[in-house]
Amino acid sequence: MAETVLEVEGLRAGYGPAEILFGVSLRLARGEVAALMGRNGAGKSTTLKAIMGLVPPRAGRVRFAGRDIAGLAAFRIARLGLGYVPEDRRIFTDLTVAENLEVGRRSAEGRDPWTPERLFEVFPNLASMRHRRAAAMSGGEQQMLAIARTLMGNPEAVLLDEPSEGLAPVILELMAEAVLRMKREGIAVLLSEQNFDFAAAVADRAYVIERGEIRYEGSMAALDADPALRAQQLAL
Repeated sequence: MAETVLEVEGLRAGYGPAEILFGVSLRLARGEVAALMGRNGAGKSTTLKAIMGLVPPRAGRVRFAGRDIAGLAAFRIARLGLGYVPEDRRIFTDLTVAENLEVGRRSAEGRDPWTPERLFEVFPNLASMRHRRAAAMSGGEQQMLAIARTLMGNPEAVLLDEPSEGLAPVILELMAEAVLRMKREGIAVLLSEQNFDFAAAVADRAYVIERGEIRYEGSMAALDADPALRAQQLAL
């Protein structure tokens, strides 16, 4: 069995007086892709933000690479090797593609580092845009840049929030291949996703969250092969 990289137990979190997560538990192994699925407002993004330290956990445990990270500042969690690509991307629109990648650069320990050249193999579209300002890129191109910039930090695991949202089919294919490339490189990926076809193409396991609680945990293949189970758990 592959080494567990990320382990979440009984995570509770929310905003102000409103509690959004009610005891979320999940795990992620090295080189595994897991999809966190559910309706809008189910708690997917809040789960990722709470893991990353952007929303302070109110209870529960979060362990990454054998270390308790619950309550740490987001920048400290990032330095430990957990990457995060938010739904709104947050790239630097006044900087070029190459400059955005340099901003994300962090040294690698014990493995081949990600370089712009390696990333241009994964995202060929970015290679011809290396000197283009990010403001002049399409939404799909900006999404690819956001992921590439995160990989420049040489993370052990990556949290992807709705990576397929609003993307054209041709960009979706590139995005799926990028996630599978991360998997082949041994990077663990937890993605929040509503696009079932995209999740089924890349994920090994699925979690379904509803009203801040995990309602289903199992293989993506089992969920994909059982329309009745899919309708029961997702009903999107």
